[in-house]
Amino acid sequence: MLLPIIITFLLAFLMLLLKPQKFLRFFKIICVIPFLFFLYLLSYLPSIHKGTTAIIFRNEWIPSLGISLDFKIDGLSMLFALMITGIGTLIYFYASEYLKRDENIHRFYCYLTLFMAAMLGVVLSDNLITLFVFWELTSISSFFLIGYNTTQEDSRKSALWALSLTSLGGFLMLASFALIGIVAGTFSLNELLLYPDVLVNNEYYYIIIFLLFAGAFTKSAQFPFHFWLPGAMKAPTPVSAYLHSATMVKAGIYILARFTPILSGDDVWNYTLMIVGGITMFMGAVLSVFYKDMKSVLAYSTISALGIIVFLLGIGTQTALYAACTFILVHALYKATLFLITGIVDHAAHTRDLSILKGLGKIMPIVAVAGFIAALSSAGIPLTFGFLSKELIYGVTTDTIWTQETLILLTTIALITNVFLTASGFLAGIRPFVGKLPKEFQKIKKPSVFLWLSPVLLSTGTLVFGLFPSVIDQTIIQSAARNVIGSTTEMYLSLWHGFNLVLILSMVTIATGIILYFLIKPSNKNEGRLKGLHEVAPQTLLTNIALGIRWFAFRYTRFFHNGYLRVYIMFIIIFFIGIIGYKLFADVPLRVNTEDLSAFRIYEFIVFVITIIAIYFITSTTSRLTSIAALGVIGYSICLIFVFYGAPDLAMTQFAIDTLTVVLFVLVLFKLPPFLKFTNKKIQFRDGVISVSFGILIALITLQALVSPADKSVSKFYADNAYILAKGKNVVNVILVDYRGFDTMIETIVLGIAAIGVYSILKYKTQDGEKSE
Repeated sequence: MLLPIIITFLLAFLMLLLKPQKFLRFFKIICVIPFLFFLYLLSYLPSIHKGTTAIIFRNEWIPSLGISLDFKIDGLSMLFALMITGIGTLIYFYASEYLKRDENIHRFYCYLTLFMAAMLGVVLSDNLITLFVFWELTSISSFFLIGYNTTQEDSRKSALWALSLTSLGGFLMLASFALIGIVAGTFSLNELLLYPDVLVNNEYYYIIIFLLFAGAFTKSAQFPFHFWLPGAMKAPTPVSAYLHSATMVKAGIYILARFTPILSGDDVWNYTLMIVGGITMFMGAVLSVFYKDMKSVLAYSTISALGIIVFLLGIGTQTALYAACTFILVHALYKATLFLITGIVDHAAHTRDLSILKGLGKIMPIVAVAGFIAALSSAGIPLTFGFLSKELIYGVTTDTIWTQETLILLTTIALITNVFLTASGFLAGIRPFVGKLPKEFQKIKKPSVFLWLSPVLLSTGTLVFGLFPSVIDQTIIQSAARNVIGSTTEMYLSLWHGFNLVLILSMVTIATGIILYFLIKPSNKNEGRLKGLHEVAPQTLLTNIALGIRWFAFRYTRFFHNGYLRVYIMFIIIFFIGIIGYKLFADVPLRVNTEDLSAFRIYEFIVFVITIIAIYFITSTTSRLTSIAALGVIGYSICLIFVFYGAPDLAMTQFAIDTLTVVLFVLVLFKLPPFLKFTNKKIQFRDGVISVSFGILIALITLQALVSPADKSVSKFYADNAYILAKGKNVVNVILVDYRGFDTMIETIVLGIAAIGVYSILKYKTQDGEKSE
């Protein structure tokens, strides 16, 4: 499994070499890439259907850390992987016509293929760390897809919002994975399934699940992180159809479904998912009918559909989990169809405004039929796949396990949600095609087969699975449900369950949804009614928080990074004094042994006096050359101290450095003006206090080191092995070149980069072409 995924990544980058001018025809058949992966996955379907254990592909990566490139195929991963590759094949085919005049179509297919490979990695990975790597790759590649129209500011902003939220969620999810690995001792999903009680009964359980929720909710657009998804509609229609029906937004759903048999042993898990999913599905459904843009309608109905799945996972009964697995596929089929049809309408009429779109069924009847079928499936009309799913949902909310109050609450929420989803599905799938064709649309040409074939095939699948549910139920859905439930199930899809409360609720939903559809008149007035909500919307609140953080960062930067080197050094020294001083006085018993200190020798005293005089000249002179010379005197005095105490090699090194520094300073700074006469006594006093404090701290550390026991094992190792291992007699040189070779090399690289930066600044030219002095 690793090899096909790697090949897919490589093919993605190879697409950058396919210039549209020369390889335009190739993009018509590029859909063979996901199609071959689809066939490859289908070859494992018989084994998944018959077997009770997953197929594991083991690949070692970093075994010492428990990280591997293991992949697993079971019913749940098969369901998602087939959606990713199957619907992906149709999206590839559709995009070849939709973007055929785009000069950057090769980049689009590169991003799309990277995203597909990353999504496959997410749903097939058995190792949590590997899963996270692919998870982040989906965020990055989706950023490029959502922001594909780089010339549009809204597109760039939407991509940034999506990347910011999903990356934040991904970071928190990584923390959850790390805790899981620490508690369970493994990162393998397959092994975690064997011992779920280890996590559920652990003290970190609640931290683990809430961090996991953060990652799943941000990716799957759950309240209050839902707002990035409508903004992402700025992306090209093939992106919207792929990311927001079957792939990206379903990644969070996959995580929740995958961890349901592992972490769902507590009421907090179930209630959190029920509440968040319930709010999301209700809010998304209601808001979907207020917009006149077809993509906006589909975006909010997608949010609602994702909320329904989370809601079902939260209920957690066998029927609910089975219904969730069914609805995952149902939603992918009809929503991808509606998105692709929206793209066809927009491509032909150059508008998605439902207030003016009508009568297009006379020009594109095949597209109208596909949209009609998708809308019927969205509404849960009998003989469509959506009908089976909606009956399962009502079967969950009307289950006899609930108290009467709970039953009424859950059923009411589900009923209202489905009514509004029915109306929004009709708005996007039927309204543009019925009625009298306006004059401005009478010259529209019929869409190409490359555009209408994909939605027709998807809508056909919706009909086939609705009429013959056993085809998909016995092969995929039951296997997926078995993995989510954690055990086998006797449930199955059926066209007729008898005349009961569930059927009555379905009929009420359809009738009320149709009435609501006819009552709704898409217009600016309807959208205007939502403006009052924007002030308290999560996006507004998060934007205000971001602006506050930005203001704080600006003030912080102005205070700590004001461009003065002396201020930077001052902050570093104050921080050092505070941290080291605290540890020294709080944790170390200070002892100063003056008896073992040697007396001042006359030549040492002379060097000390010379150093004091040089310091005086540095702090009082206004001449740069004088200060440089005095600084050199201090360096040479330190060299003499090294000589006095038997370290001639250090003395020679210090001598060479000081000489070179003085020469360089003189060459660079002698042309600069004198120091400014500084008269601020407060700042002088502050600097004096900091300098004296720092000097006293260093003196105390030095005196404490003289009486503290020294561990000489490291220095002994270097002394004993410098010549034996590195063939060097100078231990210091051996440490720098051999033992710390990479560190020294990196330091050299840093200095080289700094030199290049300085050279670039010196060579900088102003806009008028003159060199900047």
